[in-house]
Amino acid sequence: MSETIMAPGAELGTDTAPVLNPYTGDVIASVPTVDAGAVGSIMQQARCGRRTAAALSRASRAAVLERAAHLVERRAESFARLIVGEAGKTITQARKEVARAVNTLSLSGAEARRNAGEVIPFDSYEGSEKRQGWFTREPLGIIAAITPFNDPLNLVAHKLGPAIAGGNAVLLKPSVLTPLSALRLVDTLIEAGLPEEIVTVVNGDAGIAAAIVAAPDVRMVSFTGGFTTGEAISRTAGLKKLAMDLGGNAPVIVMDDADLDEAVASCVSGAYWAAGQNCIGTQRILIAREVYERFRDAFVARTKLLRVGDPLDERTDVGPMITQEAAAATRATVDTAVAEGAVLLCGNDATGALYTPTVLEDVPATCSIWQEEVFAPVVVLQPFTSFEDAIEQANAIDYSLHAGIFTSRLDRALTAARLLEAGGVMINDSSDYRFDAMPFGGFKYGSMGREGVRFAFEEMTQPKVVCVNHISEVVQ
Repeated sequence: MSETIMAPGAELGTDTAPVLNPYTGDVIASVPTVDAGAVGSIMQQARCGRRTAAALSRASRAAVLERAAHLVERRAESFARLIVGEAGKTITQARKEVARAVNTLSLSGAEARRNAGEVIPFDSYEGSEKRQGWFTREPLGIIAAITPFNDPLNLVAHKLGPAIAGGNAVLLKPSVLTPLSALRLVDTLIEAGLPEEIVTVVNGDAGIAAAIVAAPDVRMVSFTGGFTTGEAISRTAGLKKLAMDLGGNAPVIVMDDADLDEAVASCVSGAYWAAGQNCIGTQRILIAREVYERFRDAFVARTKLLRVGDPLDERTDVGPMITQEAAAATRATVDTAVAEGAVLLCGNDATGALYTPTVLEDVPATCSIWQEEVFAPVVVLQPFTSFEDAIEQANAIDYSLHAGIFTSRLDRALTAARLLEAGGVMINDSSDYRFDAMPFGGFKYGSMGREGVRFAFEEMTQPKVVCVNHISEVVQ
């Protein structure tokens, strides 16, 4: 039996929306939703939150975030099971996400205490010898945070933690598919001492999201999601700050001198984590022709060993995709690739929202599954003839978050790090490695700003300069 989950801003709701378990299809909860007509009341609440947030001392902000981190850690299993229930991640993957969210909140608390600005050496410029000063980091005001379904707790923490640390109010619009982890995190922050009006949760469709994005009082939109939605936001937002993580199509290069066992194991994990619904998941693996067949055979064999099924079963490696429709669309995309000449090595079976890990080779470069982010447990294998060829193929896509390379040669690894057009280059790691303190974002088309707590904090604050002119000498 489902329950209605309330949150700050819920009193503005005019309807409810069900939340489904991706594996069973059962309704596990319902949440209040609003339409674009509620934007006036929402903004009024956000303006109140902005004043409250700006008045909080850095010590208060830090203490709230640190207490919230402890509360999430104490309730880790409950949070993990909630993630499994609404997002379909395996219980092992969900526990890791909770641990990362604890770290994200802890890092945010530290940032609230640490990143206050710095002294400016005015007297280093001739004519300013009698001036001294500094800059502080001040809140932007109201931030609209729009989050996806694939990391329903930690990606919300990556928006809320730095925003709160910086003294901002937040309008949080979680995915309509996975709002429950976000709601529980907000409740936890309030329990930790955050004034309720600082975060307003807005559940609803694209209409209310567009109304919030367009609101003049919103000073920044922080969005994680797809390119089409990102383009719509950029057209709607007007003159405000934008930070966007719009996905990727991660390449991993495997050189002929790589540790193939390690490369295979790492790439299988990187490709199929969270059922491939991972913006830095390994999608295109470029393998030196000399070791291509060895790598391919080992990769396919290891992929076939993955257990697909109930995400609450500790033995399950790959749980369901977010919806049955997503699994069916992935199968159709792979069928199209095969019709265009790709060779299916394993997988491409869908049962409900479950989709078996899939490996393709000989995929034409014009095929959408080579060009676009598939966001599913699908991998393309491609041989290359030279290091230069590998770099060229890796960089051939218009957008890129992460890339990877496996090699035992340091010179080659560092050359790849310089030449690969990506926001992060993982050496002897899968493309999907991420540490929550590092700058996170992409290169090329659509990339705006960086996440990672310190870097998001700086995106979500603005410098204010104070300069003091000593117009008279101090008498000794």
